[in-house]
Amino acid sequence: MLHRRHPLPALLRLFSTTCRRRSRLPSQPHPPNTDTLPPRPVAKKVPFTVSAHGRSWSDPYHWMRDTSDPDFAALLAAENAYADAFVGAAGGGGLRARLAAEMRARLAPSAVSPPQPWGPWSYYQYVPNGMEYPVLSRKLRSSGGLAGRFLSYLSDWEKEEVLLDWNEIAEKFGYVHIGSCRISPNHRFLAYTLDTSGGELFSLEVKDLQSKHVIFSPPDKGIVSLAWAHDSENLLYTVCDETLRPNQVFCKKMQSDEAGLLVFMEDDVNCCVDITSTKDFKYITVYVMESGNVREGLWPVQKRTNKVQYFLEHHNGFFYILTNAPLKDTETAVEGYYLARCRAEKSLMDKWQVVALPGPDCTFQDMDIFHEHLVLFLQKDGLPLFCSIDLPVQIDFQEPKELGDFAPWFFPIPSNLCSILPGPNNDFMSSTFRLVVSSPVIPDLTVDYDMRKKTFTIVDQEEVTGLCSSIYTVGQSNVSSIQQNLQLIEDSQSWSDLSKLLSCERVQVVSHDGVSIPLVILYSREAHIHGESPGILYGYGAYGEDLDKSWCSDRLSLLARGWVLAFADVRGGGDPSWHIAGTKINKINSIQDFAACGMHLIKEGFVHESRLCAMGSSAGSLLVGAVVNMLPNLFSAAVLKVPFLDICNTMLDPTLPLTILDYEEFGDPNIPVEFDAIRSYSPYDNLSPGKCYPSILVTASFNDTRVGVWEAAKWVSKVRDVTCPSCSKSVVLKTNMQSGHFGEGGRFMRCEETAFEYAFLMKALGMDDMSAK
Repeated sequence: MLHRRHPLPALLRLFSTTCRRRSRLPSQPHPPNTDTLPPRPVAKKVPFTVSAHGRSWSDPYHWMRDTSDPDFAALLAAENAYADAFVGAAGGGGLRARLAAEMRARLAPSAVSPPQPWGPWSYYQYVPNGMEYPVLSRKLRSSGGLAGRFLSYLSDWEKEEVLLDWNEIAEKFGYVHIGSCRISPNHRFLAYTLDTSGGELFSLEVKDLQSKHVIFSPPDKGIVSLAWAHDSENLLYTVCDETLRPNQVFCKKMQSDEAGLLVFMEDDVNCCVDITSTKDFKYITVYVMESGNVREGLWPVQKRTNKVQYFLEHHNGFFYILTNAPLKDTETAVEGYYLARCRAEKSLMDKWQVVALPGPDCTFQDMDIFHEHLVLFLQKDGLPLFCSIDLPVQIDFQEPKELGDFAPWFFPIPSNLCSILPGPNNDFMSSTFRLVVSSPVIPDLTVDYDMRKKTFTIVDQEEVTGLCSSIYTVGQSNVSSIQQNLQLIEDSQSWSDLSKLLSCERVQVVSHDGVSIPLVILYSREAHIHGESPGILYGYGAYGEDLDKSWCSDRLSLLARGWVLAFADVRGGGDPSWHIAGTKINKINSIQDFAACGMHLIKEGFVHESRLCAMGSSAGSLLVGAVVNMLPNLFSAAVLKVPFLDICNTMLDPTLPLTILDYEEFGDPNIPVEFDAIRSYSPYDNLSPGKCYPSILVTASFNDTRVGVWEAAKWVSKVRDVTCPSCSKSVVLKTNMQSGHFGEGGRFMRCEETAFEYAFLMKALGMDDMSAK
């Protein structure tokens, strides 16, 4: 957030002792044996009636909303014991431990990010040997050259300065999540938001890096975004209301006893507030305020219009604006965002010039700005790209130009399957832009792009222990031709990947309405067996977010055992038009897209028809749960992580965190047609009595404020109550009683969680006695 069938004949339901789902499985490997498990937990029922639009229905598990009920705590404890027994028996009792050991062995004992220069310092993060979490540190930059390095050595110039150690916080509180983290422009102060419970009610701390002491920590909880003023004396921060909607902006003067001053409040419950500073720190954007005069009011960018957004940066007296506002005084049509600019003066904010339109089959996603360059984040034909154009831009034309008219330099990347994330890139004066490039077959690459020279340098690649002999170097002839200028790749540069070991391809799958859905399919060239292999289909499809397909070494434990991993980019994610096509009454498109991708994997022989699994997290679990109801025989097993399953009841309660903000994504249940759409696919409300359901692991977090822990518990209890009693023995619930929506997040703890999920799937398919090849 911030995710019908033919019933069995009555006589068969009453008297049959054989589960039809199990009869579909091949004789070898065998289905999961649940005979030795303890009795399934049974939740109590309390009569409760829900009503909306003249309709009423029973919800006997509504009582679970009260998470302080002792019966609820007892139920979760019993469910955890049942889940541990189910997975603990996999592979003769040791499968989970073996998988976790494999995953840990691939991680280097320690990890460090390449230093990134900013002003007089080089900043970097590292994970100490054997530790779970990172440490933020910095060193003073040397003056350069041999003499400079020698003088630095003599003066201890490069002594490391530890700014923030996540491990110390985790040891003290048992949990740590750092949200925002901002260094002041003069490099003296570090402001960061801290969650020590998993509930995402972040507190704020400001540390004086000279004295090493925390000098400001207001009592407010629910702090989200931070922005420093140019003078480093004023810090602005947002505070949430009771529904976790950021709605207030405060300004705190450092080294003053004054409390934070309220400078802005958003009263519209449909809107939330975000703040940031421009790259040169001269302006703060809420509306707009001068960074050196933050207490003297705000400038509106434009009159507020529903669904219109503006993202501002400042350069040499101009605001550069990425916006989707309707174009005026032109016949040009544009879908999504375009680039405009205006003078950075309050009286001239409404006098825009359109600078660049994205061009055909291309959308602007975001931007960054430097002293001499503007960087645009793009999607072209659904694939990510980055490019830079030189600044200042000379505008001497009457009509908007397309991006290509500005001689953009498109950053070379190794493959059209890459995930691309920008690095910190804090230094406004730099001509280098850092990206982290990754794909299902490319361990994370840190690449510096010199926008002045139009060259790039690979500065680091993630180490995967034990695989060095299997990583092959791919030369220029193998590099994707997304853009013509990818041929600028220097002969001295190369990209290292695992493409000789792993096949990774992107195909198009036709959905129910004829629309083509991108599907990325990954498998081992050696271990995969056509028509026989097991597989997992991943999906998300919400909030315009792209499904994560970046490198993950944990997957090698499945790939080595012949599993296929597929990633469905269903509608609801992606660029604006793709996003809108999977929202509100169109949400059914996301669900049908996911089903179509699953059927494609079976039809084309990538996965055996009885060995296809599904995995979804948060809003992605909505896809899986809905498809399981529609086509209960499509998946043989699934994992639903912090799942959004009780969508109808949740959206009907505006007092729950984030609900009103989610009306734009899933629909407003107060509107009858949108209520009907939600009700039609809600996983909790469309379970089929007596039907055979797949084996399903549901994981939840007790302190989750985005998706209530009761959603998972209610769904599991109802599945056990109304579906095939034999199948539902393999539906289990595992709740982390200490963490929140994003889990515990530790480097090695993640291996334990993933190993639990993989062991469950292997046991569910009866393949838990099969070792990696």
